[in-house]
Amino acid sequence: MDKYLNIDLKVEKIVSNVAKYMNNLNIEYIRKEIFKAYIYAREAHEWQNRLSWDPYIIHPVEAAEILLSLKPDLFTIQACFLHDVIEDTIKTEKDIKKEFWQEVATLCIWLEKLSKVKYKWEQRDIWSLRKMIIAMADDLRVIFIKLSDRLHNMKTLKHHPKIEKREKIALETLNIYAPIADRLWLYHMKNELDEECFKILEPENFKKLSKELKDLEPEIKLFTKNARKEIDKLFEWKIEVYEIDLRVKSIYSIHKKIVKKWLEHVNELYDLFWLRIMVQTESDCYRALWIIHSSLTPVPKRFKDYIALPKPNWYKSLHTNVMWLFKSQRHQPTEIQIKTFEMKEYSDIWVAAHFEYKEKWSTLATEIDWVNELKELVNNIGDSDFVWSLKLDVFKDRIFVFTPKWDFINLPSGSTPIDFAYYVHSDLWDHISIAKVNNWVYPLDKELHNWDVVEIVIDKNKKPNPFRIWFVKTVKAKNRIKNYLKKEDRELHRERWKEMLNKYLEKAWLETLDKELLFLKNVDWVIYSKEDRYSLLEQVGNFSVNPSAIMKKILKTKKITLEKKEPNEDVLKQNEHKWTNDSEKIQLVIWWEVNMPYRIWNCCKKKLSNELVAHISSKWIITIHNRKCEILKDANKERLLSAHIKWIEEESIIVEVDLIFKNQIWILKELSDIIFSMWIDVDAINTSKMWSDKTKVLLKLKILDYDYLIIDRFVERLKMKFKDLLSSAIIWRIEKTNN
Repeated sequence: MDKYLNIDLKVEKIVSNVAKYMNNLNIEYIRKEIFKAYIYAREAHEWQNRLSWDPYIIHPVEAAEILLSLKPDLFTIQACFLHDVIEDTIKTEKDIKKEFWQEVATLCIWLEKLSKVKYKWEQRDIWSLRKMIIAMADDLRVIFIKLSDRLHNMKTLKHHPKIEKREKIALETLNIYAPIADRLWLYHMKNELDEECFKILEPENFKKLSKELKDLEPEIKLFTKNARKEIDKLFEWKIEVYEIDLRVKSIYSIHKKIVKKWLEHVNELYDLFWLRIMVQTESDCYRALWIIHSSLTPVPKRFKDYIALPKPNWYKSLHTNVMWLFKSQRHQPTEIQIKTFEMKEYSDIWVAAHFEYKEKWSTLATEIDWVNELKELVNNIGDSDFVWSLKLDVFKDRIFVFTPKWDFINLPSGSTPIDFAYYVHSDLWDHISIAKVNNWVYPLDKELHNWDVVEIVIDKNKKPNPFRIWFVKTVKAKNRIKNYLKKEDRELHRERWKEMLNKYLEKAWLETLDKELLFLKNVDWVIYSKEDRYSLLEQVGNFSVNPSAIMKKILKTKKITLEKKEPNEDVLKQNEHKWTNDSEKIQLVIWWEVNMPYRIWNCCKKKLSNELVAHISSKWIITIHNRKCEILKDANKERLLSAHIKWIEEESIIVEVDLIFKNQIWILKELSDIIFSMWIDVDAINTSKMWSDKTKVLLKLKILDYDYLIIDRFVERLKMKFKDLLSSAIIWRIEKTNN
């Protein structure tokens, strides 16, 4: 007999069940698509078996059976059959794309990525990982498949020979996947996951509670079958509009409550049976309570009025416990909650937010609009009209990136490779040479994104660059940079600080600092002692004081007016000769780094100008070109880096950027914040209303000539920040200016 016969029958049953809720599609088409994925997965896993010695294909088939409770679309079902193919067989992403829709392949890729995620068993990582799995999964269907996959694995975990491995997987499920199911209102999955974990982690307690619940089975059946009817009888003609929810506490929840309350038996629980009644108004709440207490026996000291005295999170409801909801049940109480529909909606938001609130996540529940969106999507998963909207952008203020070994790192949105390096280990930043993101050389000040795999290449001969403090995002990185500056030898510090301030003085053609720092003796009409001068210099060095501000105060005190001086003609000629005849040895500053390895490409070698740009080739070689080089005409801007000759005078340019926004009163503030965060100097700003709903903003931005690429990054950041509000963004004039 064919070893796959019974599995084929299971797949045929899946087809029949899908056809029941997907009645807009022909059953033969459904059968064709489902069997296509099933046969493909079966052949891919042909020589693999489960630990139970069943053919491996039984796992994705039974995971798909579990998934059907959510009424998924065909793409999701196919992806469920294929979810282990990329990870466990020789088939690749390209192979799946050839045979199936792109959407199916994308779901499989996400599942393969999730399977790589590793984490340490530290409490602080657990809540991060739960948030990460939801945030990173981009498409909720990935989570639905992952939960179905995990639930089937838990049901068959008894076949694993090592008890330590069983317990580790159960703990992972209990800490990570069950709370995610709870967050997504998938209570049946959550309860089943809890139960399977409970069986493995505490088998004796599980057996004891299972026996006690079996003894209560008649009462449980009576409650689930007749509770609504009993309430309907009580409210007949007295309350017109109401709804009822009911549930029996799950076995793992019972266990937690018994442990918490130091109870001995299930019978001692007051909330084994639970009813929630929703009515229209607060007065209806109290009327319903009066009816219930008049007809049933309330349990003493178990009544709580959270309407008159709301909880600190403004949760409102009436809670009571009653006996004898059914005459045959003389001992088992029932918990009843009474609230308005509005209170119920508010409490649902807090149920969802509890995941964050309990773990000190910063977002207030009343502000997380995505909770309502998420609930609506999950509740309507069976409706094909909702499939397109299953992609979410949650936890917008955090990103999750990975080390090359797939350990995850949780960082603030906007973090750079420098922030990543500092999070992993300070030595990485201290000696960072270059960053690779997804195997590509990556600018050190460029923002990272979800799912980026980040690798830091170090050079032990390199020293930290304190100027990077201006673009790091995390407090940890900034503090480490400042601490580094404080720990270095004080004399070395002073020489560096002098060098930093001397650059500003040289640019203004003023005398540089001598050994006694006499130039700083009189600042803003205050006479500084030698120690005070070093203290002032230290403030410049650790970025507590802006060097430009110090310069202005000195010049104001000395009544100096800056005049532009021409450099020595002999120096210019000498540099020109060096430039033309010794181009291979030109000292370049590439992306604020000196001595980075580079090559001047043949197309520009003979006519290299002062206006340079670096390009990262496909072989990760940094090549130097003229900015107007034809080869770079269609180059990916993400692979361009700023470059300039170290000894050539820095020129500034004015860039005019023309923006059109939909009217919002907060746009100018957000725009200013972005400009400030990127350290761009604003030469002028002008706004004018074009129509009743549009505003035109003209920016004149002053930047260093070699840093012209920052404008493209600036516009990209605007597009990401304002999305639908930004109608157009045009860079329309660049002119040179004197510093």
